Amino acid sequence: MVHIEVNDSNFNKEVIEKSKDTYVLVDFWAPWCMPCLMLGPNLEKVAGEFKGLIFVKVNVDENNKLGSKYEIMSIPSVKLFKGGEVIDEFVGSFPEQGIRDFLKRNIK
Repeated sequence: MVHIEVNDSNFNKEVIEKSKDTYVLVDFWAPWCMPCLMLGPNLEKVAGEFKGLIFVKVNVDENNKLGSKYEIMSIPSVKLFKGGEVIDEFVGSFPEQGIRDFLKRNIK
């Protein structure tokens, strides 16, 4: 599993382009958001269980264009990309098993 911080300038390269070959899990978060801080380590741990999955984080405070483009209304907001598109998403803090179930349901 690869973990990358992405921003407005490299999102297309690191998420859209790479999702054409593999799955990319994107965590839209902010450093002041307690549920985000609780979810982050669980996402990273579970994402590491899925071979080839790329895990990226987007700080919405620093990258508001992406927040607007992907209509982030609440955080944490997690979106799974494949083929350049969002194929599934969830909002809020999930336990490890919930994240695992989400990924198993979507990754073929």
